[in-house]
Amino acid sequence: MPPTSSPPTVTVWNEYRHERDSDAVAEVYPDGIHTAIADGLAAHGFETRTATLDDPAHGLSLDVLAETDVLTWWGHRAHDEVRDDVVERVCDRVREGMGLVVLHSGHYSKPFKRLMGTSCALKWREAGERERLWVVEPGHPIAAGLDELFVVPRAEMYGERFDVPAPDELVFCSWFEGGEVFRSGCCYTRGKGRVFYFRPGHETYPIYYQDEIRRVLANAVEWARPRGGPTPRFERSDPVEDVDLG
Repeated sequence: MPPTSSPPTVTVWNEYRHERDSDAVAEVYPDGIHTAIADGLAAHGFETRTATLDDPAHGLSLDVLAETDVLTWWGHRAHDEVRDDVVERVCDRVREGMGLVVLHSGHYSKPFKRLMGTSCALKWREAGERERLWVVEPGHPIAAGLDELFVVPRAEMYGERFDVPAPDELVFCSWFEGGEVFRSGCCYTRGKGRVFYFRPGHETYPIYYQDEIRRVLANAVEWARPRGGPTPRFERSDPVEDVDLG
């Protein structure tokens, strides 16, 4: 897919279970976490659509994914309910060039674990702690428009060790009130696709309404969008110079 100056098309995927059976979560995200994320991206000029776990094919048909430049993923308690054929479909599209932005507890999602090839396990604690996010790569496009640090007033703690491959680039590092630190903004390349993991976003806190978080997500979508370039061929290759094949 060649690069384009038009805004990328984003599919915002959400498990959409907590919001329907928890009054506390519904109070924060009455229309679902996916709607809050999509609204924030739309405010930055992106074309968005939403998809949820209980949609047919989880809302991620071949046609939808073919039209998606960047997929964002939020899941928590129903990772195992995501069909393996849909997971393969998502991973194939990433390798083909679609961007993937994995959010908060999506670290345990099937697509992220499959693309990382590790357990993606971590320490956690839910105590409404203050999270301070430091921009450790200030020249990175995902950090554009941010100060050198910003604060999430109340967050679930994630702590090291985070069992993922060493990031190609680390954009953010978090510190929590209880003392832990965490690699909270990790960039990867898989095939032709770019993957960004971003830690903040627990369902009981209004994190996806925060200006800095929305700025990060918009920057991440722009960074992860398809960049074009040649498509590699994996097959027997004839020489491009004269070679004695005898």
